Amino acid sequence: MNLYTARHGETAWNRENRVCGLTDLPLTDRGREQARALAELVSSRSIHRIFASPLKRARETAEIVGARIGLPIQVERRLIEQNYGIYEGVDRGDQGFLANKRCFAYRYPGGESMMQVAYRTYGLIEEAREKYPEENVLFVCHGGVCRAIHTYFRDMTNEAFFRFSMKNCELGEYQL
Repeated sequence: MNLYTARHGETAWNRENRVCGLTDLPLTDRGREQARALAELVSSRSIHRIFASPLKRARETAEIVGARIGLPIQVERRLIEQNYGIYEGVDRGDQGFLANKRCFAYRYPGGESMMQVAYRTYGLIEEAREKYPEENVLFVCHGGVCRAIHTYFRDMTNEAFFRFSMKNCELGEYQL
């Protein structure tokens, strides 16, 4: 089984370098172009199932991919982006946000910790492995979720984890 991960296409807040967790933003025109390019890339893989975060930006990205390869989208709540609490909408360079981002077991005030995100995503990976051992699965989700998923497959130092990111519509591939 191969697990593929993709971060959603660009949103206005991505372009503005703002923290976007649970705010439900649509894709920009550029985001839709990125999703179409992702769909072309994915079409060369043998994908059997597509799971998407319920947030518009991920769902729309997944729908574009699914339409290209002829698969329906399964909305999966565990792929929703991290709740960044009081840092929702702030500039990604905000010193308070960056300090909190380095504390993986710390809940963002009013939000959730990276450990909570890892807990829900690890459970989803294990479930996919058990239910679909002979199938290739694509998760269309978010930057924070992609970071947590990456740690399931790769050991990382705290600094490497802090710096890890995926570009909009970048595709990751892991073997289960």
